[in-house]
Amino acid sequence: MSTRLADKKPAIPTHVAVIMDGNGRWARERGLPRLAGHRAGAEAVARCVRAAMQRGVAYLTLYAFSSENWARGQEEVSDLTGLLRYYLRHKVRELHKEGVRLRFIGDLARFDDSLREELAQAESLTRGNSKLTLILALSYGGRLDIVQAAQRLAQEVKDGRIAPEQITESVFSNFLWTSGVPDPDVVVRTSGECRLSNFLLWQSAYAELVFLNVFWPDFNERHFAMVLDQYAQRERRFGARPQGPA
Repeated sequence: MSTRLADKKPAIPTHVAVIMDGNGRWARERGLPRLAGHRAGAEAVARCVRAAMQRGVAYLTLYAFSSENWARGQEEVSDLTGLLRYYLRHKVRELHKEGVRLRFIGDLARFDDSLREELAQAESLTRGNSKLTLILALSYGGRLDIVQAAQRLAQEVKDGRIAPEQITESVFSNFLWTSGVPDPDVVVRTSGECRLSNFLLWQSAYAELVFLNVFWPDFNERHFAMVLDQYAQRERRFGARPQGPA
């Protein structure tokens, strides 16, 4: 019997990851510019963070800006990065007071120096907090995450610091951008789409998947509760047979 199967699944997931989808369609249905959808989506982030803290979730990862998003129009990319700057400057101290630790994962080198500095300052300020670890995936792609981990491991082998036969799943995980973070128990996607879109591909191998038919700007505490209810009803077997009579 799998040791993980033998352990009783906690009622509350340790780590919830969210693909925040539908900002553009939400705005289009209302005859508004895409930026209005992104701004409304930012308010949904605040509701999601509150719900996670109230429910006792330890880690919350939000897919905020994918590596593919760089291919969008320059105006929209500027709007997204501008919105990120605004929240870094006006919301980080509020999160800090609430005990939230901020962490950023992804190819951050693609952002300009000043934005990277603000990201680093936010991480430094909140490093000692433990109420909730809020991870924002920025310029993130799951395949890129795996590739950069493989490149770093290859360099370790080349330099003689590790032998190829010493590379295990656990060792490999330590070279991902999410090193030190438990794998997500549940991955949520809004907007009715049913795919991962290159998000936490390695880390989500055994995650429960929940797809909600709601645009991200409309996401609220009730939807978060629905996710937790669905999670509680799932039996996580990790490839083993279910317990009880065959």
